[in-house]
Amino acid sequence: MRDLPYALSGLALGGLLLGNAALAPDAAPVGATDVALLLVMAAALAVCRRYPVVALGVATAAMLVLHVRVHAGVSAAFPVLGTVYLAAWRGHRAAAALASLVFLGGFLARDVSVAPADRPSQQIVERTALLLGWFFAANVAGLVARQRRAYLEQVEQRAVEAERTREEMALRRAGEERLRIARDLHDSLTHSISVIKVQAGIAVHLARKHHEEPSAALLAIQEASGAAMRELRATLDVLRSPSDADRVGLARVGELAERTRAAGVPVQVTVTGQPRDLPAEVDQAGYRVVQEALTNVARHAGAATAQIHIEYAPAQLTVSVDDDGRASPAGPVTPGVGLRGMRERVTGLGGTLQAVARDGGGFAVRATIPLDGQG
Repeated sequence: MRDLPYALSGLALGGLLLGNAALAPDAAPVGATDVALLLVMAAALAVCRRYPVVALGVATAAMLVLHVRVHAGVSAAFPVLGTVYLAAWRGHRAAAALASLVFLGGFLARDVSVAPADRPSQQIVERTALLLGWFFAANVAGLVARQRRAYLEQVEQRAVEAERTREEMALRRAGEERLRIARDLHDSLTHSISVIKVQAGIAVHLARKHHEEPSAALLAIQEASGAAMRELRATLDVLRSPSDADRVGLARVGELAERTRAAGVPVQVTVTGQPRDLPAEVDQAGYRVVQEALTNVARHAGAATAQIHIEYAPAQLTVSVDDDGRASPAGPVTPGVGLRGMRERVTGLGGTLQAVARDGGGFAVRATIPLDGQG
């Protein structure tokens, strides 16, 4: 299909040459051999994109022979001009210049040899000068087009290199920032959580040593501090090496529910739709919404029960956490750090987050995240 325009151009030029030979007063009759020469020229143009030098030689020879036989005039130069331009554009400058000289020499020799004695030489000189200007322009135009293409390729390569350099610089700065955050988190949180975990473990050990059953709250503190340490280490791994870390996701919602039950809050988990693999950002955002909502229930709702509902739909993921605690619909909801963090996670993925007090008491958090056909 890419050769079709060249083939059609060859046929169009062949028809033009036939018409010119039929109308020119000094042209000889067109025979079968001349038609065959035009077909050879058209075939050469059809393959000139793939074989520019071969097409140039064939077209030049065919048009010279046609001019000698029929005296087709300057129109016989049109197919040669086209192949000269293409050859120069493809980098075959010597072949283009040689074909131009051969055709011009043959054309001039034919005109001089058949010119009658009473024919003014000025007409031959003018026609030769015209052809000389055309062939010079075709060679120059091919070279200019080649240089322009090379320039555009160089500009594009520089743009790609500049973009790659900017991306590398941005990635390096992001890596440095991740390492700084990892150091700050390690220095500020790891020690404190470790102390909580150790103290809770000691309290549980002492209680059992005195043949007493540790309280549910103490066991919940021990379990929650251990889970916090694991998640903090995973977060630090993400910050230090994002590709190697094990990210949390909705598959671990059951663990959240168990820890919340251990803290004294009954939790029920409901999943509708067909669970499937989600984009890592969506999966992690859904988990964090549930985690923060359950944390708020345990901290603020008092004696309450919680309902977790995860709905997998073809185009979106919906995560909701409802409780029947002490929240009242009378006053407005004042967003804290946790609620703002949830909203930023969800809206950053193109989703929406609703956090409102329920009419019958309690609080409801609902996050909807589009999947964009992923999954």
